[in-house]
Amino acid sequence: MIEGLPQWINILFVATCVITLVLFYYSNNKPKRLTIALVLWSIIHSVLAYSGFYENALATPPRFAFVLIPSIVLIIYGLLPRQQVWFLKSRITKISTFLHSVRLPVEIVLYGLFINKMVPELMTFEGRNYDILIGITAPIIGILFLKEILGKRSLLIWNVIGLILVLFIFINGIFSSELPFQQFGFDQPNRAIIYFPFILLPATVVPIVIWTHLSDIIKLRKELRDDMNHSA
Repeated sequence: MIEGLPQWINILFVATCVITLVLFYYSNNKPKRLTIALVLWSIIHSVLAYSGFYENALATPPRFAFVLIPSIVLIIYGLLPRQQVWFLKSRITKISTFLHSVRLPVEIVLYGLFINKMVPELMTFEGRNYDILIGITAPIIGILFLKEILGKRSLLIWNVIGLILVLFIFINGIFSSELPFQQFGFDQPNRAIIYFPFILLPATVVPIVIWTHLSDIIKLRKELRDDMNHSA
């Protein structure tokens, strides 16, 4: 863990991770095995980070690859045709929209980490991180969709915008980390993600958010096409 870091930052982030997993569970019709796998995945990386495994910046290959590469592979796997059949049937879009509310506490955590010199300013809402807009609007969009004031097309557009914003800050976060390909934040690099519990941001929270956006986009596009075919 990061020494001297105010405890509220650790507590808020751990709570955010738990809420993310809970919302993932309910928005996908309670997939027990998958949720258990995600919890075990999170525990493994938490233990490795707590033991200092990711702190060796000179290791070859970079140890952060054990987080980054599997996360990307799992997102891609989760979008394959067989998996699409599952989430098209199981996804409860009215709940998955609320999942993105976790981005608001994440932004608060990132700002706290910036104040404590553990991430660069560009990763906060005072820098290049506009992801807070999705965190703020998620509950509003979710309620409007629940009440059928907002349609599927508007929700689709909102998801596309949310996906662009999370990918933008994710890429900035990676390129501002102390890795061989670092491009930003040299004066104050993104160090927080190699420590527990913040390793769970790239290992668990961000992959779930990205996959949820992508799968909701696929589902909403299919439903809009079906609606058009039925009305034709």
